[in-house]
Amino acid sequence: MKGWFDAFRNDGGPTLYNFNNRTAVTGDVTVITFLAIFSTLYVAFLIIFPGIRKEKFTTFCAVTLSLFVGATIVISICGSAWQVSHAKIDSTYRAFSNEKMSADIGVYVGLKHVNITLQALPNNITTSDIDFNERFEWINSNQMRCSFKEALERGLPYPILTVAEYFTLGQDGLAWGGQYRAAGYFAIIMLWTSFTVWLLMNLMLIVVPRYGALLMTTCGFILLGTVCGYFAMLPENPLTINIEGAILEFKFGWCYWLVLIAGGCCLLTGVIITTIEIVNPHSFSTILEVDYDTPYDRHVIIEDSRGKRFQRKRTSSGKLEEQDSIGHRILRRLSSKTRDEKQVPSCSNVTLENDTYEIQEKNSSWKYPYSTQEDRPSRNFRRNNSHLSNSSIPRNGPHVHENSMFRYPEKATSVSMW
Repeated sequence: MKGWFDAFRNDGGPTLYNFNNRTAVTGDVTVITFLAIFSTLYVAFLIIFPGIRKEKFTTFCAVTLSLFVGATIVISICGSAWQVSHAKIDSTYRAFSNEKMSADIGVYVGLKHVNITLQALPNNITTSDIDFNERFEWINSNQMRCSFKEALERGLPYPILTVAEYFTLGQDGLAWGGQYRAAGYFAIIMLWTSFTVWLLMNLMLIVVPRYGALLMTTCGFILLGTVCGYFAMLPENPLTINIEGAILEFKFGWCYWLVLIAGGCCLLTGVIITTIEIVNPHSFSTILEVDYDTPYDRHVIIEDSRGKRFQRKRTSSGKLEEQDSIGHRILRRLSSKTRDEKQVPSCSNVTLENDTYEIQEKNSSWKYPYSTQEDRPSRNFRRNNSHLSNSSIPRNGPHVHENSMFRYPEKATSVSMW
């Protein structure tokens, strides 16, 4: 009688798995994680990009370059392809053995480690399941030697041990491992510095774009300095590994070229934006700014601070008027002065009483005896007291022009008292 869990069991024993289900490492989990994060951000930006109505070109370039540079920095720190080498070998699986196998061997040098892969070719029948991917760390000075000892104890294949031994030696001109480790230390420091500048660049692109352009230029310089310093610190005698007649010669991998391209693009874009800002200030803008398209936008504040006369008006067709030239402004100023002179009233309608104010004849209930200063006599006379003066006489009151002190009665005008 068969039970529920009798499948694949023999004589009541446990399930027998008579096939090899081990899988070799197919990718770096850390690199894949960072790549997925930045790819997700970029895909999200592409989804919302069609809804952007203003500053589309500058926004697209700024976001694309920023995400590309950030992904390049973090992936290059964790990547294993600063220097790579591949070869096909016919070698023994273990030392002191006459049985040989055909396999592909690869060496991937990173900043903190080296990865060695060994995969048997399909033409091997007995060794078709050989697929190794071993990592040797060298964060500390003695870590590579300890990792090599552990590999000997584990009994790793002979080709992997041969390659690892070259990075373990550190004397008699065979210090390739130490020089690769020093170059990796320098590159890591420079890359983390560029990552810090990259974060500040993103912050300044949101707050003050022109400072973001300067930091973009600085980040490009640091990335280019990283690849130049790494190249200068590599061993003077290039590492060459001989395995059973095959030669492993190292060349720069995609991490090195990716950092070089990112640094060049960052530097070139930063210089272009900085030059545009110098020639035409406040012209570079993206929708990522903090107060973009709000009353607190820097463009709106700048236009308001200049005044309405500097703002360009729209014509009846909806187009912006061109700014007047200096000649047009001078002619307009002269024509306005001429128009103002024509509107000035004539002197015959104004009566000057003294140097400080004027009184018009039709609005005043009083009249000065003299119409002009020339009519005033040059002879001096004394002014009477106000309560004894007869110069102000009511319209319906008695006339008192008989006073002998009033010397010019024909120029007097009757006024009403209030």
